Amino acid sequence: MTRFELNAFGAGIARLFTTVATVAALFLSTSAVAELDGIAADGGVSLAAGEGYVSIADGGSVYSWGYSANGEAMQLPGPTLIVTAGATFDVTLSNNLPAAAGNVSIVFPGLTVNSVSGGVQGELAQEATSGSTVTYNVTAIEPGTYQYHSGTQPDLQVEMGLYGALIVQPAAPAGTCTKSAYNHADTCFDREFLFLLSQIDIDIHQAAELQVGGDGPIILPAGAYHSEYWLMNGRAAPDTLAPRGRALLPHQPYNILPQMYPGEKLLLRLVGAGREQHPFHTHGNHVRLLARDGRLLTTGPLGTGVLAGPTLFTIPSLPGGTVDAIFEWTGKDLGWDIYGHAATDPLEPSEWAPDHGKPIPVDLPSLSSLAFGGFYSGSPFLGAMGALPPGEGGLNPAAGFTYMWHSHAERELVNNDVFPGGMLTMLVIQPFSHLIDETY
Repeated sequence: MTRFELNAFGAGIARLFTTVATVAALFLSTSAVAELDGIAADGGVSLAAGEGYVSIADGGSVYSWGYSANGEAMQLPGPTLIVTAGATFDVTLSNNLPAAAGNVSIVFPGLTVNSVSGGVQGELAQEATSGSTVTYNVTAIEPGTYQYHSGTQPDLQVEMGLYGALIVQPAAPAGTCTKSAYNHADTCFDREFLFLLSQIDIDIHQAAELQVGGDGPIILPAGAYHSEYWLMNGRAAPDTLAPRGRALLPHQPYNILPQMYPGEKLLLRLVGAGREQHPFHTHGNHVRLLARDGRLLTTGPLGTGVLAGPTLFTIPSLPGGTVDAIFEWTGKDLGWDIYGHAATDPLEPSEWAPDHGKPIPVDLPSLSSLAFGGFYSGSPFLGAMGALPPGEGGLNPAAGFTYMWHSHAERELVNNDVFPGGMLTMLVIQPFSHLIDETY
């Protein structure tokens, strides 16, 4: 069932302030750039299906299931598995769920399962009975973004949390790229971020918790599916902004707080892990669709020819599907200089040259007419601090720009009917004077 502590409001406020503090640390921090958070699985990986409680960011928690690796506690989503195109690897699954949960399994849409050892035959895959294991021998043929999930009673087990992302990287970057999503020179990127989108129907989770101590099988509640919570990488906002591996969220180690410099290319890897469609919207610019379900969209066969994916205002993330897209931002078409340059000043890296030296085409209000937020730098310009009243601001000393990235369905932006929450995060565009810390 959903657990709400007596001091749920206080816990929620404490979490909000803790998140603000961690994001403030992000703006102040300096460290090396990290890679996509996940497990290198070319040499094989052992996963276990287990139970636990996940946070829903409003002072409560929900009974859930999830995969884990290396003997650790279950996590939501399961570990992100990262393999190389052409690699053949083993995934060994242990069923550590209570006996009433029944058998469990894994299916790998878009990949090739060569053989299976152990377990019993299920409707979609070979399954591990309670307390036993099954091993899948899998080949990742094509680069791209994929997912893995339970193939046993998916209406229950996927809803309960038995899903994760699987990333297949090219054996070598394409062309002169340092990083590419596919074997195509036009899929180069500078940074990549995973957006695994899912939801929770409290009635199903409560029914599973009430029945899990019995003999089984667990029976789903009658009535239509109705989700109440919406997650991004297993977390609901504002927890999406907190650091990865946060101790307060022991079963939800992944966060999502994309950062970039102007002119960089961000690779967005979207995974639709539940049964609902989610319209994912990126403020700041449109995105260029590269691929769906691990297949590059081009004018030629098998990823050859010219990229043919559309430019989108909002990305439709379909149940069971994946999307790869590229996002870029330079300030192009704003019509004013994002740095506040004079016409004689030198260009910044990746600056949109046609707007160099152009003033903001409005009269800015006086300080006495403004309401100040903690992340306002006091200036409308990237990397520039301005005057702030005593005690205001201070959380954005690098003077970055922020854009909200979120579901475009309003009902998916709340926690327990309270905004903001749910499927929401922020993009932070940092000035080149600030070293990005991707441990966040």
